[in-house]
Amino acid sequence: MSHNQQQFKYSTGVVAYPVFFVLLIWIVFWMQVRFFPAIKTFGVYPQKLEGLSGIFFSPFIHADIEHLYHNSIPLFILSVALFYFYRKISWKVILYGILLSGLITWLIGRPSNHIGASGLIYVLVSFIFFKGIFAKHYRLVALSLIIIFLYGSMIWYVFPVKEGMSWEGHLGGLITGLLFAFIFRKSVAKPERYVWQQPDYNEENDPFLKHFDEDGNFIEIIEPEIEDEILSEDNTLDVTYNFKENND
Repeated sequence: MSHNQQQFKYSTGVVAYPVFFVLLIWIVFWMQVRFFPAIKTFGVYPQKLEGLSGIFFSPFIHADIEHLYHNSIPLFILSVALFYFYRKISWKVILYGILLSGLITWLIGRPSNHIGASGLIYVLVSFIFFKGIFAKHYRLVALSLIIIFLYGSMIWYVFPVKEGMSWEGHLGGLITGLLFAFIFRKSVAKPERYVWQQPDYNEENDPFLKHFDEDGNFIEIIEPEIEDEILSEDNTLDVTYNFKENND
């Protein structure tokens, strides 16, 4: 099995982990609505020490059902893509992405309560897009084009174009994903290279090309061992035949 086949391999976790993550934020929202409304206040508060705890909690907190719904679908799709194409570094991208994008939001954000998984979504969009372009692997480039087709319009929301939306969290996610695309540049499948594409390839040593002459004509080559076997068999037959002839 080639390296790329091992890299792009389906497993239960490809779907199970994204389902678990999305289910978890729905459970948190259910608890927020039914029992603990104060959960909504556990977001990122920029430039305040008590607001640092929101870096860990904010991706699981949403303002209302519409906010949660709009984040759930892209979070699931992007997580599945991440766990399938980048499974070896998927948890690092998610966990470190939450921390770094949350920290950037805390540094540059307005004095407000920043909540929602959209920052992580921007991390995934940015990482998957830029990593595919940098890798130059046809599958990953195709994935990048799909991502930009589905979520390319999200780029506008890294700017303050809509009131009440945490564009700082979006910008933090975009920056984080781009940084991770550079940091994890070696943790990615490489395009398969054929034998003749290797730097130390020598045509004279290629067993296949030895069957052709300079004009491209096919040459039948009999292996020495086979010739020896044939010769040995012929000699045995001759000896046996002569022996019988002399007896007569």
